[in-house]
Amino acid sequence: MSKLFSDFNIGSLSLKNRIVIAPMCQYSSVHGESTDWHTMHLGQLALSGAGLLIIEATAVEPEGRITYGDLGLWSDETEQALNKTITAIRQYSSMPIGIQLAHAGRKASCDLPWYGGKCLKSGEHSWQTIAPSAMPFSEEDTVPEAMSLNRIDAVKNAFVASAKRAERLGFDLIELHAAHGYLLHQFLSPIANQRDDIYGGSLENRMRLVLEIFSAIRSAVNKEIPVGIRISGTDWLENGWDIDQSVLLSKKLAALGCAYIHVSSGGLSPKQAIPVHPNYQVGLADKVGSAVSLPVIAVGLITEPEQAEAIVAEGRADLIALARAMLYNPRWPWHAAAKLGAKVDAPPQYLRCPPHGIKDLFNNH
Repeated sequence: MSKLFSDFNIGSLSLKNRIVIAPMCQYSSVHGESTDWHTMHLGQLALSGAGLLIIEATAVEPEGRITYGDLGLWSDETEQALNKTITAIRQYSSMPIGIQLAHAGRKASCDLPWYGGKCLKSGEHSWQTIAPSAMPFSEEDTVPEAMSLNRIDAVKNAFVASAKRAERLGFDLIELHAAHGYLLHQFLSPIANQRDDIYGGSLENRMRLVLEIFSAIRSAVNKEIPVGIRISGTDWLENGWDIDQSVLLSKKLAALGCAYIHVSSGGLSPKQAIPVHPNYQVGLADKVGSAVSLPVIAVGLITEPEQAEAIVAEGRADLIALARAMLYNPRWPWHAAAKLGAKVDAPPQYLRCPPHGIKDLFNNH
């Protein structure tokens, strides 16, 4: 029996296997509203046989978008547009769907990646960015506005409001984005957070906003909806956020009812030095998982079925998240199941598609 294709529970949410489709920004929204692109993109992923689909980083306010094309969930209009997409997908797929709620902070107001992705300092698609401190991501970027306590409260309220919208839309899971150098990660890292009030300085103070927002979301939505978090296990920078601090944060989150920890890394500074190689972030997930009694998701250059199987079978992580590998091969779980002798779900329209020699690939319908 393949461990990767064994069932697993995140709280009360049952998954048919350990494969998670990680959030992947598409930069294809209009005024934060999902479009037909999202229906096509997410629709094909929802037919992939994975255990869980988490849709892209979704901004809780317009200023929280990385680019002007980012998905949002801050208004009735953005909620209605996303409802159209999710309703279409669920007609043909029973795969659990989660949403990642995010705020880009000082890494917001950028151009689309295929236009260079640089910080936009002026023009109709730009806006004033915010951050814990008035320190830009890079020397070329606009200096962000240091957040007042009132502005911090407004962002907390925005996260809660978006979480309530996500609950109304019927999402099965909510993930808080505190990784990759975006706003909540900025508060965590001493490199980006130079505040001298209750949200800066000590580790306890730097963790405060993440813990407050998590606790507020957990209290605001139905207890049956798992609420988890994605963190950067390390900044890959000296004197920055690191795995030891990540472990302490994870313990605090566990005490607040966190459903899982999704461990990535980096993104806080262009000066980061990441030793990229297969499984390069798995050790971070392993250390978090060894310290807390929570499910842990590993991600990062996990591309081969045997590689993913080994990580789970060896107990280094409970679930495997795939991002670019899924874009390159949206049927990755099918092919992995064929290699590992397992079964996956597939729509009845596709039941006749396996090549000769591959039998019993799909679960019975």
